[in-house]
Amino acid sequence: MARLKTRTQKLLAAAIMAASGCALPGCIANWKLPPGPHDTTKSYYDSVATRIEYPDVQTMANEASAAANSTAAPLALEDPSQMPSWDLTLEQAIQMAIGQGPVLRSLGASVVTSPQTTPTIYDPALAEANPLGGVEAALSEFDAQFAGELFWQKNDQPQNVDPNGAVAFFRPLAFQQTYANYATEISKTTATGASFAARHNVAYDRPNSPGRFFSSDFAGFFEGEYRQPLMQGRGTEFNRIAGPNSQIGVYNGVLIARVNNDISLTDFEASVIQLANDVEEAYWNLYFAYRNLEAQLRGREAALQTFQYQELRLNVGAGRSDEEAQARSQYYQFQVQVENGLAGEVGLYKLEQKLRYMLGLPAADGRLIKPATDPHDARVVFDWNSVLNQGLERRVEIRRQKWAIKKRELELTAAKLNKQPRLDFLGQYRWRGLGNHLIGDDDSYLDSMYGEIAGGDYQEWQAGVELAFPVGLRKASVAISHAQLNLSRERALMNETELRVSHDLADASREVQRQYQLLKTNYNRWIADRRQLEVLRERYRRGADNINFLLQAQRQVVSSESDYYATLVAYNLAMRDLHRQKGTLLAYNHVHLSEGGWHSPAYREACEQGRFFRPCLTPEAVEAPCPVSRGPFDPSAPGVSSMPVMETAPMMAPESPTPVISTPDEMPSLGSPTNAQAAIAPIPATMPQAMNAPTRLPMPGSSNAIQQVSY
Repeated sequence: MARLKTRTQKLLAAAIMAASGCALPGCIANWKLPPGPHDTTKSYYDSVATRIEYPDVQTMANEASAAANSTAAPLALEDPSQMPSWDLTLEQAIQMAIGQGPVLRSLGASVVTSPQTTPTIYDPALAEANPLGGVEAALSEFDAQFAGELFWQKNDQPQNVDPNGAVAFFRPLAFQQTYANYATEISKTTATGASFAARHNVAYDRPNSPGRFFSSDFAGFFEGEYRQPLMQGRGTEFNRIAGPNSQIGVYNGVLIARVNNDISLTDFEASVIQLANDVEEAYWNLYFAYRNLEAQLRGREAALQTFQYQELRLNVGAGRSDEEAQARSQYYQFQVQVENGLAGEVGLYKLEQKLRYMLGLPAADGRLIKPATDPHDARVVFDWNSVLNQGLERRVEIRRQKWAIKKRELELTAAKLNKQPRLDFLGQYRWRGLGNHLIGDDDSYLDSMYGEIAGGDYQEWQAGVELAFPVGLRKASVAISHAQLNLSRERALMNETELRVSHDLADASREVQRQYQLLKTNYNRWIADRRQLEVLRERYRRGADNINFLLQAQRQVVSSESDYYATLVAYNLAMRDLHRQKGTLLAYNHVHLSEGGWHSPAYREACEQGRFFRPCLTPEAVEAPCPVSRGPFDPSAPGVSSMPVMETAPMMAPESPTPVISTPDEMPSLGSPTNAQAAIAPIPATMPQAMNAPTRLPMPGSSNAIQQVSY
């Protein structure tokens, strides 16, 4: 015994040392795996848990990816007059932007840094197909549910029985049993909250218990159940809002899902409006870039000729060096403005690339987009009452807020209906059977289980009510208060939204009038500066004035011309802003929203299902619940929103360019500026004209007068 104890202690000590890593010299410290068929000297342990890897995914090629992969070298300081131009109307630009890819682009947001918030045409479909809150998901709560199970088991349990006693004759020493159970159930919840269920159960039992008529038997039943809520959860109104078996404060019914879907449609509409808004802004900014560059080029050419004239006079001893230096400096000032007008932040190539992005085109493809639509320059007076009424009715933000109010109203209704005890009526009826066989043809006693069930000799039923509720209904009361506060908040936000919209409409209307007045003022200023330049040029040639007045007049002409076209663009953008503020921008640009097409089998199936429906013979006898909406609304439908007022053009008009001071053919050779940049093809000057209507008309010969956006 002592020897066994000593051996045990030694083994225990060795185990402790091995587990703790402590080893005797020459023993465990030098222990290695014995040689074998595998390499035991290398370790394949991974020293890192995470690493940066590249995903293996399959991408789908579309117009955007094709444009990204086919982008040519960007334009910088190339001569635009030597490049092929692409005349593009505003209508064509909006059509291309809408139909080019599923992503709704924007000038402000970046899909690279925030892809999850970028709107697409899939967003309304995603809201519809949401498995957590979509309409189909809410309807699925009323679908029939099927459940079934089938189990076999073998039991072998020892019994606490005296083997020599008399009880062992009636109770075996070990309970042995072969058991199987089969159960199925189909249930259905209705819109009123009632639920129906049909169940079937079969049990096979073969124990070793003595005294049984059959060594094995089949026992089963058919059962029908009906449950109807009498208080909480009762009625179609509650179940359409909150859904069947919903918890307090959780509303996932069909009507709530429908409202959420309508809210997603308003978000999609707002994204389309933003797209049309940004395309028009990029288009008119590009138009101004052309006009501004043309003005800078004319100013540079005038400065160059003035410098050449001064240098020629200086060479023949009739000029002054300070005047030659001033002319040279002004030339380089205009040269800087020309270069910025080409490649600056608000230059031609930069703004043309922005428009290309909005249209889903490559950043450069060897062509230069040139606006072909002239901006409106006639005065347009909008009827204020019509503008205000349309803005408070058609603005997508107001409709979205009204849907939010409707959602809160439905939640409040459900919360009030939920403040009740749970009282259910329950009824069950059952047919039972027992037999030696599952199915048999013998008429003997208990031969077939299904035969006994069909005979109807063993029937059971149960009926009664179930009552359950938390004492005080505190949670339901808090849910009502929460729903009331939510509704009050949304209504307050609705009132504030209407106030903000009215102020925005006033600002937009004022801006239209201001920009038109500035348009006339800058137009007259431009004419005055041109006449001033002509007078000062003649006075300078006669030696009556200093060159400073001439150089300043040249700068003023360029500035006034640029300001005139900037105001012309701002006037058109002001009219665009007014249409946006009053909710008619889509109609202004002839953009129509509609649901995308389904697959052809879906239409055939709907037609086949529709043949089994028929209209109600007495529709007046049907009690309809409170309506959720007032019917379809078309945000693209035009409305009487403005009254065009004809106004004559200003009396003064830009005259043909006056020839500048003649210069010799040869350029100065010593450090003089050179005419390195050719002039672009001039765009005809826009004269103020009368406009027949304040809405944008389709281009003649256009086959797509109305642009359609599908979601």
